[in-house]
Amino acid sequence: MIIREFNPSDLKRVFEIEKASFKDPYPLGVLKMMYDIGAGFLVAQKNNNVVGYIIFWIQKNNEGHIISLAVDEKYRRQGIGTRLVNSAIKILKKFNVKEVSLEVRKSNKVAIKFYKALGFKKEGVVHKYYDDGEDALVMKKYL
Repeated sequence: MIIREFNPSDLKRVFEIEKASFKDPYPLGVLKMMYDIGAGFLVAQKNNNVVGYIIFWIQKNNEGHIISLAVDEKYRRQGIGTRLVNSAIKILKKFNVKEVSLEVRKSNKVAIKFYKALGFKKEGVVHKYYDDGEDALVMKKYL
């Protein structure tokens, strides 16, 4: 398995993974826009097939932010998500980023446990963050 930069030919597959992974997936156009504006965008590839991705960027105050992370259900629990997050953090560190944040559904216990295992800690709550009214936990990792 390799982690590499996203290229536009990956878009359809990334969108398939996005739709299968999230209750309120980003539209195809938003994913393309993330690439177009220069957000960090990595994919995990196994046997010439994209099996996961991460999108991230640097916000004001030099803070990294993970926008989206997903792994095809058939490839979960194989360390792919961990490799994607660690690869993104490695890139962010090159830009002197000192902390990385993300939002996760309060009900997504699996994701919360995953991020905690990577050293992220709960920092707060954003009420009614998601379209269906669910709150998001803000998690942060200091580098």
